Amino acid sequence: MIFIQFLVILLYILQGAIIIRVVLSWLPMAGIHVDPYNPVVKILYDITDPILEPLRRFTTVGMIDLSPIVAWFLISAILRALQM
Repeated sequence: MIFIQFLVILLYILQGAIIIRVVLSWLPMAGIHVDPYNPVVKILYDITDPILEPLRRFTTVGMIDLSPIVAWFLISAILRALQM
């Protein structure tokens, strides 16, 4: 039971990291420079890349990357299954 609670917390953290990464990717369009060599940004990318990279092959439509949305829904489905 403790393992499942720990897993649920980690999945919520991963969902939050995905949202933060999406927001960071939109900031340059608003004229705000985000340094990709910033250690915090680097850690964020290191956390989210293992789940987003495999999805990109199947979720890219033209120039639009839908992998964060698909990852969000996959994690939500896993969370829902774990909490039943």
